[in-house]
Amino acid sequence: MKKIPALLALLGLLSACTITIRPSDVTVGVGYGVELNNVITRLEPDRGVGAAYYVGDEVRFIITLTQPGYVSLVAIDPDGRTYEFEHGVYLNAGTHVLPLPGAGHRYIVDYPTGKQRVRAIYTNTRPASVRFQGVYTRERFNERLRIYFRDCYAETRDVAETYFYIYSYR
Repeated sequence: MKKIPALLALLGLLSACTITIRPSDVTVGVGYGVELNNVITRLEPDRGVGAAYYVGDEVRFIITLTQPGYVSLVAIDPDGRTYEFEHGVYLNAGTHVLPLPGAGHRYIVDYPTGKQRVRAIYTNTRPASVRFQGVYTRERFNERLRIYFRDCYAETRDVAETYFYIYSYR
């Protein structure tokens, strides 16, 4: 009889999140509270996932899409600060390096040091004016993401995450 309350508690915890299984990379992760499509098949820094970058270095991101659409890039600093540094760039299906040539800007690594996470957000429609800026808990980030998807009326959407490390000196 003691097993039933434990099982009910476990089921209650599992019902609070969405489990997403992506067949292309056979990983299991906690979803964002919305149905995602398998559009982003690759996202990584130009030196590779988990690579070392130093303050002042330029970083680029390699992204592969299965269909054309709009991509925004959101950074999550080691101190928890979250900000969007690329908003709604249109990409055709295929592999691209961001920032695109001729974009007029570069991504330069800066403080704070530590593990830097970057999320790519894909939509099949132009994103609305909703931006990511601030310090978010996982729940607040997911709520902001749901608003982002809702406001651009995206029928096809995806999110991928990568990371690298920032060091202050070589």
